[in-house]
Amino acid sequence: MADVRDILDLERPPTPEITKETILGNDKLKRKPIAPKVSKRPEGMHREVFALLYTDNKDAPPVFPTDTGQGYKQMKAKLGMRKVRPWKWMPFTNPARTDGAVFYHWRRVADEGKEYPFAKFNKQVPVPTYTDSEYVQLHIDGWSRAETDHLFDLCRRFDLRFIVVHDRWDRTRFQSRSVEDLKERYYNACSILARMRAPPGQEPKMYVFDADHERRRKEQLRRLFERTPEQVEEEQTLLSELRKIEARKKEREKKQQDLQKLITAADSQADPRRPDKKVNKKKLPHQVRPRNDSSNSVETAGIKFPDFKNSGVSVRSQRMKLPASVGQKKIKAIETMLTELGVELMPMPTEEICQHFNELRSDMVLLYELKQALATCDYDLQTLRHQYEALNPGKTLVMPGSISGGNVDEGPSSTQDTEPVRQRVVSEIIDVVGSPGTPSGS
Repeated sequence: MADVRDILDLERPPTPEITKETILGNDKLKRKPIAPKVSKRPEGMHREVFALLYTDNKDAPPVFPTDTGQGYKQMKAKLGMRKVRPWKWMPFTNPARTDGAVFYHWRRVADEGKEYPFAKFNKQVPVPTYTDSEYVQLHIDGWSRAETDHLFDLCRRFDLRFIVVHDRWDRTRFQSRSVEDLKERYYNACSILARMRAPPGQEPKMYVFDADHERRRKEQLRRLFERTPEQVEEEQTLLSELRKIEARKKEREKKQQDLQKLITAADSQADPRRPDKKVNKKKLPHQVRPRNDSSNSVETAGIKFPDFKNSGVSVRSQRMKLPASVGQKKIKAIETMLTELGVELMPMPTEEICQHFNELRSDMVLLYELKQALATCDYDLQTLRHQYEALNPGKTLVMPGSISGGNVDEGPSSTQDTEPVRQRVVSEIIDVVGSPGTPSGS
């Protein structure tokens, strides 16, 4: 490296002083710690799943669970520390078998003479027995003593597996019985025996089996399983129609609520001076507000304009700006109505003009929504009338006069005949034509 620096005419670094430590090395010199190897999480694998693959020492997981008590850490085999436990080829018997069969397997010498470890899994159902005197109480019509004995013997052999009991039923000696009949006879007999053997004053555990209910349940399952593809398709069609009916019902309920809100808003604007409800003057002496507040009158209308009182400096004309919640369809209708009425789209924004201009546009939107709701109700009435006439041929559904009478474009009285053309044109501007599926908010 020094020769290269000489060729390139570069400054050579100072030659370090040669000492004993630099030649032999010094153990006290600090060695740089080796950074642990960090395994990168594969792309697409969740962090929790990746954390299960490694422990704190990043050891590989074992192939099968261990009982070392050290988690997933690999333990080194400790060879030569103690003697290996001896194993022996020895015989054993299974207590679950009654034929006395002897088998052989490898087992530790220390476990010689102990019970077969899998004998604990031999669980048997206690099937009761009865005497001749007790059978007098068990006797019912249609079942003989031999049939009852045969049933209890099969239940004892096959641990109340009634499907197997029904398969092994001796049909050469006795009449054929269904699974429900076998269950009903067995549980009825067990209930009678429990009641007979219960101590005085103690309620025994009763076994009740409803055979008729079980037969109906299996018949329903059989019919469900044996359905044809046409029946399955018809069921899916009916379910989809049911969902559509429920959706239309929810939509009608929502429209009724919206209509009720509109009617309430229209009533509150039509009669702004109606008396308030009686309140306790002692509780609310400081909450009395003037009725001509612009914010209250606008909130009850169709448009809620933003309030700029607490937002710092603002231009008064911003109060007349329509909020973003008003759709383009309503904005277009408002502009057309204002043009027809001869009102400027952006009048001089004085305090009084801003208030009255906002109230006028709110009334226009309210009237627009009321006409949409009225058109929806009229469409529903016509649909119901057609359905009634289709279900009852030859009959005509007569609507009451309070529902079907009058045109919505007509005024409440005949005294406003001075401007019939203007009233007709304004009504035509906000006229609603179409079905209830037409969007109403934009």
